[in-house]
Amino acid sequence: MAMQRISVGMILAVAMTSIVVSALAASLLMAYQSVPNTGAVKSVGVGVFWDSPCNSNVTSIDWGPLEPGAIANATVYIQNEGTVPLVLNMTTDNWDPDSASDYITLTWNREGYVLSTKTPVVEAVLTLSILSNVSEVTSFSFDIIITGTEFISA
Repeated sequence: MAMQRISVGMILAVAMTSIVVSALAASLLMAYQSVPNTGAVKSVGVGVFWDSPCNSNVTSIDWGPLEPGAIANATVYIQNEGTVPLVLNMTTDNWDPDSASDYITLTWNREGYVLSTKTPVVEAVLTLSILSNVSEVTSFSFDIIITGTEFISA
């Protein structure tokens, strides 16, 4: 079985996959930031920025040229916009096509990190990894969901 290369169209689709921050609060103590394909940046409690002074909102990520087996990183800054320390969590959702999540993963270096109000901004590195045996995916999109939940010390 021949391995397909990821097309230029897929590379452009990945590059144009927008990070749009849409936040919902389950309560005053939880911040939720969704990163779907299109839309304006909105946030409650947590912000995602390109720069540490938090002046430039993240609206899209250009992952660069990608081929099977590729790993790409994007550095962003997460800001605690609330008044309580938050525990950070990231998930993905709404994969299109669904099978893309079998070949592509997104991780980061801030899972479980406590973002305090004393140092309310932290650098985070998102890592997109594509398996070398990707065969059925020629383009894809997904949402990135970054959640800040109130940190309760023991």
